[in-house]
Amino acid sequence: MMKTVFTGSTAHDGDRGPQGRWLGLLAAIAAIALWVWTPPALAISVYNMPFVAAGEDTWIVDEGNSISRINEIQIAKALTELRQQTGAEVRFVTVRHVDYGETIQSFTDKVFEKWFPTAEEQANQVLIALDVVTNNAGIRVGAGLTEQLTPEIAKSVAQETVLYPLIEGDKYNEAFIDAKDRLVAVLSGEPDPGAPELKVKEVQVEGTFATAEETAEKRSDATTFVIVLLIAATVIPMVTYYALYS
Repeated sequence: MMKTVFTGSTAHDGDRGPQGRWLGLLAAIAAIALWVWTPPALAISVYNMPFVAAGEDTWIVDEGNSISRINEIQIAKALTELRQQTGAEVRFVTVRHVDYGETIQSFTDKVFEKWFPTAEEQANQVLIALDVVTNNAGIRVGAGLTEQLTPEIAKSVAQETVLYPLIEGDKYNEAFIDAKDRLVAVLSGEPDPGAPELKVKEVQVEGTFATAEETAEKRSDATTFVIVLLIAATVIPMVTYYALYS
């Protein structure tokens, strides 16, 4: 009596051919790419923001993860002292992008009104919000503080004091420290120190154009690279085929 042994393969396995093997390989590569690829951060809405009420000791809501812990402590200490001395409350918010159709200023206004729904609660509040993806900032000042923190100064704080360090190189900690210092000074009745100076890096003009020899060398390297790619594209499938079916 003949004994039949099942090996796990079927008659259809031999019909798949190299095309089927390559389709399987491409599917595996696609699966790995999807697993490795990290999608961009989801936009945040006003309703996703944690609630903060007037009088609370929450000074920073760092949803954008852009402020170091040591600077959070330093900023919180200064803002606590400011409230004790003047009654003014300043808070900072960072997010990683706002909802579609929302601007950072409209987002700031909505968070301000969510946290401080009445005119009495809003009076002594200042809120600055920063989108760390676009590096745009918004500011909202309560009616009780506009005599000291005028619209012109408030705009300068959001558009210059906060943004200049980011233009120079994503210096988020420096941006919020500078904003804290300026707001504390103004709200304490001291002269406005103004925005920091924007340090524009000098652009090197000389040596930006390649010589004829450098251009020829780069072209040679590029040609060599293309030839290697063509050879690899031809040889690798052949090697793979023979490895699978030899």
